[in-house]
Amino acid sequence: MSSSFENVDWSEMWEASRDTLHMLVLSLVFTVILGMLLGIVLFLTSRRQLLEQAIVYRLLSFVVNVLRSVPFIILMILIMPFTKWLTGTMLGVQGAIPPLVIAAAPFFARLVETALREVDRGVIEAAQAMGASRRQIVTRVLLLEARPGLLAAITITAVTLVSYTSMAGVIGAGGLGDLAIRYGYQRFQTDVMIVTVVLLIILVQLLQMVGDYLVRRFSRK
Repeated sequence: MSSSFENVDWSEMWEASRDTLHMLVLSLVFTVILGMLLGIVLFLTSRRQLLEQAIVYRLLSFVVNVLRSVPFIILMILIMPFTKWLTGTMLGVQGAIPPLVIAAAPFFARLVETALREVDRGVIEAAQAMGASRRQIVTRVLLLEARPGLLAAITITAVTLVSYTSMAGVIGAGGLGDLAIRYGYQRFQTDVMIVTVVLLIILVQLLQMVGDYLVRRFSRK
C-alpha cells in the first residue's frame, strides 16, 4: 500500500480535506442565505405573483443569467480585486469564498425560484383568503410547501460547490483541488491525483445521500 502511494503525504492530504470542507461549509451557508433571498424576490416579482414587478424581475433575471454564464475560473480572475478588498487576500480558503458564493448564489436562486413555482397556487390563494400577510404567505406557506424542492436545491448546489472548490486550486485556494493541481498535474504524481479524486467522490456521495434522505424525510407521502 505504501509503495503504491509513495508520493502521498497523508497529513497534507488530511489538511487539504479540512480546507475543502471549510470552503464548502462557509460558501454553502452564504450561498443559501443570499440565493434564498434572491430566489424569493425573483419568484415574488415574476408574472402573476404577489409583488409582480416586470422591470425588477427582468433586471434581476438578467444579472443572474450573466453571473451563471461566466465560467468559474474566469469569474475568479475577474473579481480578484474585489476579493482582495473584501477579505484582504486572494489566496487560501478566505480568498476562495467570495468567488464561490458569487458563482453559486445565482445558480441556487434559480433553483429556489423553480421550487417555489411548484407550489400549488390554490394553497397561496387559500392563505390569502384567510387574511395571511405577504410575509406569512412566504414563510408559512411557500417555504414550507416547497421544502423538499429547496432541500434538493441545496444538495445540488453543495455538489456543485465541491467541483468549484477543486477548480479554486488554480488560484492557490488550498484544498484537495490544489493538491491535485500542484502534485498530480504539475509533478505528474498519479497516486496523489487518484487519492484526491477518490476523496472528492466520497464527499459528493455523502452529500447526495444526506440530501436524498432529507428530501424523502420532508416529502409528503
